[in-house]
Amino acid sequence: MSQRNFVGSSNNRRGIILIIAKTNPIESLEEHTQELIDRYDVLFESYGDKITNPTVWKLLHLAAIYHDAGKAYSHFQYNIKKQLGIEVDPTDFVHIPHNYLSPFYLPLNKLKLSKSYRRILIESIAYHHEREQILDSEQLKKIAEKDLIHSFERVQKELNVDVPEDNKFFCRIAADLDRGRMKYKEGDEKYFIYVLVKGLLHRLDHAASAHVEIEIDQDYSLSDLTEEYLKKITKKSKGYYLRPLQQFTLENQDKNLILTAQTGMGKTEAALLWAGKKKTFFTVPLRVSLNALYDRVSNDMCYENCGLLHSTSAHHLDEKGMENWEVIYDQSNNFANKLIFTTIDQILKFPFKFRGYEKYYATLAYSCVIIDEIQAYSPWVVAVVIRAIEMIHKIGGKFMITTATLPKIYLDTLKEKDVIDEKTVVKTFFDDSNLRHRIKVEDKTIFEDLDLIVQSGKDKKVLVIVNTVDQANNIYKQIEGKLDNVNVFHARFLQKDRQLIESKLMEFDDNRNEPGVWVTTQIVEASIDIDFDELYTELSPLDSLFQRLGRCYRKREFKLTSENVRIYIKEVSGEGSVYDKDIMQLSKQYLQNHIFENGNKLLESQKMSMVDELYSKETLQGTKFYEEFKKAMNDLEYMEDHIISNTDAQKQLRGDQSVMVIPRSKYDEIIHLFEELEAEREKRKRTQIRRKIELYTCSVRKNSYINHLSSIDYYRQTKNGKYPLMSHLFVLDKDYDFDEKELKGIGIINEDSNIEFA
Repeated sequence: MSQRNFVGSSNNRRGIILIIAKTNPIESLEEHTQELIDRYDVLFESYGDKITNPTVWKLLHLAAIYHDAGKAYSHFQYNIKKQLGIEVDPTDFVHIPHNYLSPFYLPLNKLKLSKSYRRILIESIAYHHEREQILDSEQLKKIAEKDLIHSFERVQKELNVDVPEDNKFFCRIAADLDRGRMKYKEGDEKYFIYVLVKGLLHRLDHAASAHVEIEIDQDYSLSDLTEEYLKKITKKSKGYYLRPLQQFTLENQDKNLILTAQTGMGKTEAALLWAGKKKTFFTVPLRVSLNALYDRVSNDMCYENCGLLHSTSAHHLDEKGMENWEVIYDQSNNFANKLIFTTIDQILKFPFKFRGYEKYYATLAYSCVIIDEIQAYSPWVVAVVIRAIEMIHKIGGKFMITTATLPKIYLDTLKEKDVIDEKTVVKTFFDDSNLRHRIKVEDKTIFEDLDLIVQSGKDKKVLVIVNTVDQANNIYKQIEGKLDNVNVFHARFLQKDRQLIESKLMEFDDNRNEPGVWVTTQIVEASIDIDFDELYTELSPLDSLFQRLGRCYRKREFKLTSENVRIYIKEVSGEGSVYDKDIMQLSKQYLQNHIFENGNKLLESQKMSMVDELYSKETLQGTKFYEEFKKAMNDLEYMEDHIISNTDAQKQLRGDQSVMVIPRSKYDEIIHLFEELEAEREKRKRTQIRRKIELYTCSVRKNSYINHLSSIDYYRQTKNGKYPLMSHLFVLDKDYDFDEKELKGIGIINEDSNIEFA
């Protein structure tokens, strides 16, 4: 490639050699900067009425213009041109991240900023990339004096902007960089300006570099979309196509909402009606639920521009035959979509204040977040969510919590944090006019009723839910030969097989005349729209248990006097490992007391009342659950800024108890993919190969398999050294059982299980 490719282009009529900013594709500094400015204009036009402080927009515009000026540094240009095969004179300067150098191009004498605003601008630019390399302000000042100052005229001409006239302000810039980073400070308006400027600069730069739009469908109305959909499925053009919950959310779009509503009331549509024209992040606990919601909105509601963002979203988009899945994936990753279905670890991790958290926090300043089924998370995760909601409230974003059961302790904490004010409405919706569940608490193990389960499964849709994968596999193996239509579903299947099982479950639900038994774990509890005739379940905490009940007679009235739900309280799996022992014992007491006082009828209002009482501070005093929750809230309150990385924050939020694995037999089948990945150099093709490999992966508890894991023995050679491929992935020395034709099997076989077959 010759130098003439970068001389006298249409974008640069001054006939000088351009400053190169990017290599893939090749872009000059002028071109890349203009990409940011174009997206800035869209962002301002879209959300200038929500972020009303003009200083934010002024500083953001300046940050966008000067953010990459440091790429004019001779050592950066030497390296980038050498990569492109351009002849260039060697340099004596050392590598310094360009973002640390860019502030020295600011014409502070002409900008006349206050000390606070100057610091915000300088720091936003200096840290628009989060580097491991620690800046040395004295070294930066010397490089500016010896090298950068000689490129001022080129930057001025290429960007058509003002630059410093001399080195008069270099000491001031170095001193600002040496002060340490801005940190969270309660009630500090300057801090919020900093978060918005730095965070939105991240958004501009990431979208420009990925060549995706910064915002899509800014003026699109999710409430209009939802109303049209409800009119279509109810066949009512006016009047009664909205249920009470849905009517309420539509009328309160300007409020923050905390809503408890029984299953079957149309919470998904209610949430979208509330979203209106707001940029929306819709979170649910399980990826299978997210996928189902995405499919429903993109297919049934015909809104193809919604996004999907979780650890395996690329697989789902591709498997669904989305021809432009890569575009949707890139848009989702860059928060471009009007509506994005996502897990909380993708968007609500900013309470950890990791390096680069401002992008996530700033985005929520002009957006809304919907948190579905908050009770499904652990105390630690809920603490993070509550802290996130508190921070969103302070910066001006909107939130909606919609759940079937809301532990009182969480509501009390939100009140203590002053989140519940005149802008927030707390309301409960239930309907006791139609009985859906009659329950029986069985003082025996679930294994003692396997014959009853089999018999019912011959002419009814029967759901069995237990607390561990081993327990599910054990039950499945004992009844699979006694019934034609029996299936097992849990988290220990490979991603490609799990998608097949999910589809089979939804098809089974759609065919109302098909009897059979599905044995599952709590993977089906939240946001999966399935409806069985009978439920046999192990005891779990009341909030979890009542979610399970929501998969049985989900929207129908139960008119018989016999029970359609049986709850087994003896030798329950997962007590102490999956669920807190104290909460389990309290849940058992509440159920037994309910049966004693009310018989087998269980009304919706009674479910909510029991959860409310169970999770009150008075009931929980002295329990491990309560102590963990209090500690988590305290730890988050005093979390230090900019200490951990984005990846570490995500691990902390998830609890870092799981690991991605490939069973040995499957690894042997796809070794050729690792060989291809090792040899491939083109970025897009490498991504495609990794995606194929990840279809053969599964997430398992690390401690359960620690002695059966081995590293992947393939490496990538780079100019900086040799690195292992997919270092997060391990080979698991366990057998794997699944027949793709019959869609049968138990997944990863754990022969070390202490659960014996009867």
